[in-house]
Amino acid sequence: MVQSHAEDVDGYLAEVADPDRLTALVRIRELCRTELGGHEELMAYGMPAYRRPGGEPEIAFANQKQYISFYLMRPDVREGFEERLAGQEMGKGCLRFRRTERIDFDLVRDLLKAVAARPGEVC
Repeated sequence: MVQSHAEDVDGYLAEVADPDRLTALVRIRELCRTELGGHEELMAYGMPAYRRPGGEPEIAFANQKQYISFYLMRPDVREGFEERLAGQEMGKGCLRFRRTERIDFDLVRDLLKAVAARPGEVC
């Protein structure tokens, strides 16, 4: 699945065929819902995203063809976690998890907590 046309996150997750990926994506969603209190869950650019009311998405995730992407659209948070992110496979604004068993859910949780702690500029 490269880009979904689902209307909501439940519909997006229903499109995921691989059970291991589905489990990982559901866990990421649960972390987002827990740690991003006050953020709205929506579909943006064909993937689940989270934003402050009326703001731009700060977090998103996606089931890509060869990996799961976790988009962190807050440069200030990325800079603050530079050392912990150093060993991760990253694109310009996303973490790429090629194997579900290698997802560092503690890192994801800490990134989400940092995003929730204060507003910041979104790239």
